[in-house]
Amino acid sequence: MAKVKVTPIADRVLVKPAAAEEKTASGIIIPDTAKEKPMRGEVVAVGTGKKDEPMTVKAGDTVLYGKYAGTEITIEGTEYLIMRESDIFAVI
Repeated sequence: MAKVKVTPIADRVLVKPAAAEEKTASGIIIPDTAKEKPMRGEVVAVGTGKKDEPMTVKAGDTVLYGKYAGTEITIEGTEYLIMRESDIFAVI
């Protein structure tokens, strides 16, 4: 995990999405236009939380999140999502 010079504020989390599937289970190669947006990723940085709600995820956690969760941002050529902790469904 590379060190990122971004610190989310409050209950925000910076997530690096997992790579989209390249092949189906049967071995068919999926073209770029048909790839599904991944709904899993690695937490890169977390905010400090809200006053009455401490953060429950930490950097390095692999998480599942909603299909349309977060805002896509690019930092030093790498794609990330920044989202609220409440957009995360589970730590896996």
